[in-house]
Amino acid sequence: MKKKVLLMGKSGSGKTSMRSIIFANYIARDTRRLGATIDVEHSHVRFLGNLVLNLWDCGGQEAFMENYFASQRDNIFRNVEVLIYVFDVESREMEKDTHYYQSCLEAILQNSPEARIFCLVHKMDLVAEERQEEMFRSREEDLIRLSRPLECTCFRTSIWDETLYKAWSSIVYKLIPNVKALESSLKQFAAIVDADEVLLFERATFLVVSHCQRRPHRDAHRFEKVSNIVKQFKLSCSKLAAQFQSMEVRNSVFAAFIDGFTSNTYVMVEMSDPKIPSEAALINIRNARKHFEKLEKVSSSPPNQYQ
Repeated sequence: MKKKVLLMGKSGSGKTSMRSIIFANYIARDTRRLGATIDVEHSHVRFLGNLVLNLWDCGGQEAFMENYFASQRDNIFRNVEVLIYVFDVESREMEKDTHYYQSCLEAILQNSPEARIFCLVHKMDLVAEERQEEMFRSREEDLIRLSRPLECTCFRTSIWDETLYKAWSSIVYKLIPNVKALESSLKQFAAIVDADEVLLFERATFLVVSHCQRRPHRDAHRFEKVSNIVKQFKLSCSKLAAQFQSMEVRNSVFAAFIDGFTSNTYVMVEMSDPKIPSEAALINIRNARKHFEKLEKVSSSPPNQYQ
């Protein structure tokens, strides 16, 4: 099942850097050596087994942008599932940025009217922290207005913190065909093992694709923080020719277990009982694997009951 995803925005807005961090295991500081994208770079990313993201990273130089809306219009904008448009928050050419964005929307309306639209207000780390909320809300309001009659969802992002993972997790979540079945099964699994929370991560990107929360938690950004931390740890392991398989974290108030789950996912189980034996938690995870492997293979069928 292929899903066409357009990644667009003016040259230098940060499109290729974010793509490289999420899908090619770059760390933020290494993206400085990336060059500008020439025309369109295609990549196919297998995601959760049968879901393949057909990612079109479109170079943002003026000549290319004009070409997309003229001779390549049908080819670029036909059969699009998702348009991700990246805005450099410090751009001094907002009028031109807006013009290109609206041209994209016109082409989407004509060729893929059912496509989902996401706008990333990027490089927010360059804005003083006390001004970030006000600036983002102002940009968000403008973009929602400019996007009508289409609906757009806006995210603030930076390659230097967890906001990039939050945005991409939210986008990919919309593309997963059996996400309701995953959530239903995770809810049952969490109840059986008496977990406070269970998270399901995609294996390669470590994006959160589903979760179940049974008790309140004060940190609203914890999913993205865990994604970021564990992915960086995995990269450190690979540089030492070691393979990451699992992780266990304990303190006086909780125990958390991260383990390979299905062939395409990792799972994190968090419990408020810090005395829970490791073996008990890992046996429960192992016993659930077969059910979740089956869910991935039959994404179009109705959700099964967890057994």
